[in-house]
Amino acid sequence: MFSGIIEEFATIVAIEKDRENIDFSLKCSFTDELKIDQSVAHNGVCLTVVKIDGDIYTVTAMKETLERSNLGLLKVGDKVNVERSMLMNGRLDGHIVQGHVDETAVCTAMEDADGSTYFTFEYPENDEMARKGYFTVDKGSVTVNGVSLTVCNPGANTFQVAIIPYTLEHTNFCDIKPGSVVNIEFDILGKYIARLHQF
Repeated sequence: MFSGIIEEFATIVAIEKDRENIDFSLKCSFTDELKIDQSVAHNGVCLTVVKIDGDIYTVTAMKETLERSNLGLLKVGDKVNVERSMLMNGRLDGHIVQGHVDETAVCTAMEDADGSTYFTFEYPENDEMARKGYFTVDKGSVTVNGVSLTVCNPGANTFQVAIIPYTLEHTNFCDIKPGSVVNIEFDILGKYIARLHQF
């Protein structure tokens, strides 16, 4: 479980295909604190550390993960938002994030807000998915590339988020522009409520 508060971004140093899986090797400042089998969120996707070699660690993404997320689009040199699993004795600064990305969305617009930046995202419109809680609500929570954010101006299959300068500088939002594909995880509380209404 995660909070959506990004620790930093890691840099991809190698990508290796292994049948239907892809091994990503990354470098970040806390590699020396990681352990084999540890869970780390990468752009919001929970992946297991399978190898550590000096200041580089490796995680494996399987076929379904690649199909549901933007990980298959990554290249060597790309920056990936990373967060280690949440400590249960600390504050929950973001919101409850499972690290189970629901689908991808596309950035359709960026707008300066006199210091902050509004990003607009669009995801496939699907009534069946919406009935299962895959939607956003005004002032609700959403995770974009692993970042816990507050929704504003939600539509049937669109939403906006406002990014402060600190987040823009310290996450890979600095590389997001119209046309960029991002990972989104809808709020788990909304999914449970939607499920209860089906009975």
